[in-house]
Amino acid sequence: MPPRIHTDPPLAAGTTVALPPGASRHVQVLRLQPGAELTLFDGQGGQWSAEVAEMGRKTVTARVLGHQALECELATRVTLALGMPANERMDTVVEKATELGAAAVQPLVCERSVLRLAGERAERKAAHWQGVAVAACEQSGRNRVPLVHQPQALTTWLAALPPAQAGELRLVLSLAEGARALRSLLAACAPGASLCVLSGPEGGLSPAELAAAAAAGFQATTLGPRVLRADTAPLAVLASVATLETPA
Repeated sequence: MPPRIHTDPPLAAGTTVALPPGASRHVQVLRLQPGAELTLFDGQGGQWSAEVAEMGRKTVTARVLGHQALECELATRVTLALGMPANERMDTVVEKATELGAAAVQPLVCERSVLRLAGERAERKAAHWQGVAVAACEQSGRNRVPLVHQPQALTTWLAALPPAQAGELRLVLSLAEGARALRSLLAACAPGASLCVLSGPEGGLSPAELAAAAAAGFQATTLGPRVLRADTAPLAVLASVATLETPA
């Protein structure tokens, strides 16, 4: 299988593009030669067959050939909004969420968050996580890169949300009594719907945060009696959506 490489500029047949530095190093490590096959994608849909045009000491250019209208996205557009887990677990969440089909990831700072980011540090982290998403797309075969938003406070994010639209389902993960089973809520979700899933950090969301989420149209849902880690719970939701969409 030819190496899959993401490029920022929009691609077009017959053009020649310079590969990003990381991709150029990868091609050189593989010792590919001019004429070797590549697969390029720019996030605009589908992918492009290409070939190595020129090999420099540190740069590689590729010749774009034909477009392939290949997609492997979920029918349900899923946004994960989560209290950022501590340490480097957020890297894993972004990577696995991309593999499982998330359309967007919104990192949040909550009352009980251990990891708190703001300003320039938040911008750097968001750029890093966007790179993680790109690499996961290259590996998994996705041609549309999920958007990783800059971290912000949960209260700020909730206040800026517009009213839920028709066909949009908002869920907040909760262990509270009365939370409905995820499976039943997803079963009622129409094909092609939009789904926003809110989950808390270590220690979960506070009662005040759960109330604010409910006021913003989020329904409480549960994944069962077990307490999942902050980096496990949102991925379990994505896996459930992907499983329900898989043909029997």
